[in-house]
Order: sequence, then structure tokens, then C-alpha cells
Amino acid sequence: MRLAFVADGRSPIARSWIDYFVASGHEVHLLTTRACADLRGLTSQDIVPLWPRRRPAARDASGALRSQRNLGAVTTLRHWIGPLLAWRQAGVLRGMLHQINPDLVHALRIPFEGMLAAAASPDAPLVISTWGNDLTLHAPSTPIMRWATRRVLRRAAGLHADCARDERLARSWGLDPKCPGLVAPGNGGVRRETFRPGPVSGDPDFGVPSHAPIVVQPRGLRAYVRSESFFRALPRVLEAAPATVFLCPAMEGVAEAEGWKARLDLGPRLRLLPPLDPGSMAALFRRASVSVSPSTHDGTPNTLLEAMACGCLPIAGDLESIREWIHDGENGLLVDPRNPQALADAVERGLKDDALRARARQINGELVATRADYDEVMPRAESFYAQVLRARDRR
Repeated sequence: MRLAFVADGRSPIARSWIDYFVASGHEVHLLTTRACADLRGLTSQDIVPLWPRRRPAARDASGALRSQRNLGAVTTLRHWIGPLLAWRQAGVLRGMLHQINPDLVHALRIPFEGMLAAAASPDAPLVISTWGNDLTLHAPSTPIMRWATRRVLRRAAGLHADCARDERLARSWGLDPKCPGLVAPGNGGVRRETFRPGPVSGDPDFGVPSHAPIVVQPRGLRAYVRSESFFRALPRVLEAAPATVFLCPAMEGVAEAEGWKARLDLGPRLRLLPPLDPGSMAALFRRASVSVSPSTHDGTPNTLLEAMACGCLPIAGDLESIREWIHDGENGLLVDPRNPQALADAVERGLKDDALRARARQINGELVATRADYDEVMPRAESFYAQVLRARDRR
């Protein structure tokens, strides 16, 4: 197949999905909305600049990045202007697609790559991916986002959703009930050769004593993750389990996280780390007892599946999409992400309940192997593309 992907080429999720089709010998073209390094094996790679070029992130007097302080305001601004910017650039994308003449166009996410692709009105069938909070946080946020989301789904010839909830919601937002669908992890699944239970020779110890239990918060700072609840829970956990160490990737130098670290004065018990590569994240999940994801909007987070694959007990917000994977008290714990005490109680239980962690490790290993293995999921995605093309031919 000749495939054209409309995506943010910086995204590891997008690259993981695209990599499979490159490796499978298809003719793959990437039309990225952000400048990124060249991806290997592509037939072509061009940029459709959707957003104005960012200035370097400002730093405060302590050297911490200030850009995370206004996540909510930035998200709101994007909700108002994003669909307009997509409409403005539609002609650019249309010209590029005319040159490529693809068999199929796949936009990875509704906001804002899906909006751009739908506005370009490609001749080829258009597949749309929904990731995480496309339909629960972004779609209903402003009148123009509601209009643009409906427009995207009405034009879709196929839907890839990372949870069954979003497949159901998409129908209510205008997706044709007869439209082919695929429910699969957004990045194609877990690379189990990397994310697997330990111990694995050469794994770093992250400077944490071997006897200390580790709790990891792998989500970074996001508008829909209740970071305040997480940080407020830490002293309460330490009252019951004083040897615990909390590790937070992608939070080093971020003002909000650095501010909490100074306020809590937990010393080496709270460690803010830089972003980690997949191998280091796998090592961290293997070393940790508990992984915490206090989000209020989510689909199927990749970090949830990766933690499960490594044998780390997941604690997550009690959301419909998360319940597709986690049964509370059986293979993880579900909590109100807005409640620091509930979060602290769940972490304390996760650290102390050896039987729960052992049972979850067994269940979650089987779940990932049967439902989220990259080598099993991506051939299904390839068949899904063929199904979309057959449906187009029948019409």
C-alpha cells in the first residue's frame, strides 16, 4: 500500500505506529505538523506547519522551566485556535497529498492532525486515530472544537481507537455506524522484548538502595493529570512507609514539580528525573513496586501497559477506559485522582500487599501478551487498512 500519515513526527507513539509499515515494506509518506528528525525508511517526509514556531522556553530565577505553569491556559487557547489553524493549512496538505496520490491517509489523533486531514478532503479514504482524551477532554471543550470533531468523524472511512469507550463515543460524535473500526493501543502495543519482567542484567539502580520500595509517576506534568493530588499524597505515604522513594521521569527542571519538591522538603525521597528512553523506563518499571497515574481523562495510556508488562502494580484514576484493563483489587487499584488521601491509601496498600502485587503481575503479564503485544497488534492494523480499502471499493 501507498500510505500517507498526517502526524506530529516528534511523537514516539506516532513513530512506533509508522515504523511497522515501513518495516513491512509499504510505501510510507509522513506529513508532519511539527519539525522533527528524519525517520528512516520513509519514501518522503514533509512538514505542514500547523503551529507557530515556539520561542525557547523561559526559565525563572532558579533555572526551572516556567512553561508548565499555565498548562490549562495553553490548552484552552489551543482549543479555540487549533481548528482555525488546521483549516488555514488544509490547502498545503491537499497539494502534498495530490503529489503522493496515496491509497490511504491516516491522521494520528483528532486534534489537530485529524482536523487538518479532514479539511484537506483527500481523495483517498481517511483513517482517524483517537488517543486518550480526544473525545472526553478536547472534543467538548469549545464550540469550534465540537464542530471540528464532528466534521472529522463524519468524513472518516475508518477509526482506530485506543479504547472501546472511544469507539462507542465516536458514533455519538457522527461516525458512520458501518465504518470499519480497530481498538488497539495508540502506539501499536508493547515491545515485550524491552518491557518485560526482571531482573534484567545491566538495569540501572537509579541511585536508590536495593531495600527501598520505589513508586514511579510516569506521566510527567499534563493538564489532565492531577499532579497536586500526587504530591500531596507523598507525605502521607511516608508516614506509613518511610523508606519509600518516589521517582518522577520528565519532571526535572519543571517549575511546578520543582516547586512541590521544595515545598515538601522530602530530600532524596522525591527524585525528579529527566525524560527517559524506553530501555530506562522499562528498568524503572521493573525496579518499582507501584506505578501511579492520577489522571482525570485517559484512553489506554502506553505507560499503563508498559508498567503492567514489567510486573509493576498499576494505580490509576477510576475511569471507564482504564476499567477495560484494570479490575480494582485484582490486577491494580483504581482511585479518585482528585483525592490525595485515597491516592495515598492505595499506594500504601500497593506497597504492603505482596499477594496483590504477585496476583497482578501474573494477570497483567497475560493481558499484555494477549491484547497488547506489538507483534500481535500491528498485523491486525495492517488487516484493518485492507478492510478500509475493501469497504471503499464496495462503495
